[in-house]
Amino acid sequence: MTIATKICGVNSREALDAAVSGGAAFVGFVFYARSPRYVTVPQAAALAAATPKTIKRTGLFVDVDDAAIETVLKDAPLELLQFHGAETPARCRAVKARFGVSVMKAIKIGGPGDLDQATPYFGAADWLLFDAKTPPSMTNALPGGNAVSFDWTVLAGAKLPLPWMLSGGLTPDNVAEAVRISGARAVDVSSGVESAPGRKDPARIAAFLAAVQEL
Repeated sequence: MTIATKICGVNSREALDAAVSGGAAFVGFVFYARSPRYVTVPQAAALAAATPKTIKRTGLFVDVDDAAIETVLKDAPLELLQFHGAETPARCRAVKARFGVSVMKAIKIGGPGDLDQATPYFGAADWLLFDAKTPPSMTNALPGGNAVSFDWTVLAGAKLPLPWMLSGGLTPDNVAEAVRISGARAVDVSSGVESAPGRKDPARIAAFLAAVQEL
């Protein structure tokens, strides 16, 4: 079984090179200013230009307007826009229609009932990403990349009409178990391949990608 991997929060050439050499299918650039993984448009443009065309360049946005997306796309061509905020299905459709770029919507999972949140996006998004719902006790939480996982059995056997990624608390040590339980065919990792928040570790990226390839 071939599992696609997305390395999210890439913010250095060293991290990009590790993702490319390790066989990542997607790389993600974060355009959310509060994130320690945030990149400016010029930084993203340079990294995007160095990314082989065989790898999908993804931009993570949180509740932004069209002007912000346009500013990024003008200099940093992306194949996929990842929406990690409160974007509605109508918003996803509107962005796809205006920019002609695929959209992935993040769905926050805390329990089995949360899977129903994905249904309205079936005809609006091209991808879904299932991430962990942030615990109420967590302070200064980000929309994603909090190193928190959820009960992967929620996704076991789920019949979804569009491709999806599993995210949230994945590491080189637990990704095989996460895939086995959830049935994911694509995984997304950020904090699990860092030595500190926002600091991607090329060795951990390599280890994560190697663990996925062994599947």
